[in-house]
Amino acid sequence: MIVLRLVIIMVAMLLLGVAAVLVLIRMAKGPSTLDRVVAADVMLAVVIAGLGLEAALNRHGTTVPVILVLSLLGFASALSMARFVADRDKAKKWDVPTHFAAGVPDRGGSRGGQERADGLGTANGGDTADGPAPTGEVPR
Repeated sequence: MIVLRLVIIMVAMLLLGVAAVLVLIRMAKGPSTLDRVVAADVMLAVVIAGLGLEAALNRHGTTVPVILVLSLLGFASALSMARFVADRDKAKKWDVPTHFAAGVPDRGGSRGGQERADGLGTANGGDTADGPAPTGEVPR
């Protein structure tokens, strides 16, 4: 039984090693940034699986907190990259600068002095719903 367990763990380690090499090739070749980011996320999953195998081989649970932290890190990085790619794609689709697609309010007045629909001044100056438009001067 012990021999069977060792054989299974060694085969799994071999497969993880092959997966890691393939992921490194994908990270090197690309061709896009998104491919490299997905490859890094897969590499993190391979590392987590390797830590799990090490814990199974040595029969201890001290690596479980490390696995948990790495899992949360992978989840957060996947979410942030998905948001970045979605904002970038939205900017490309509508042909707007990326910081506008990310939800940053337009302070530059892109409507060229047109009256705002809510009647609170003009689009590029005057009073707004948040107060007077920033002028760079310090009020006295």
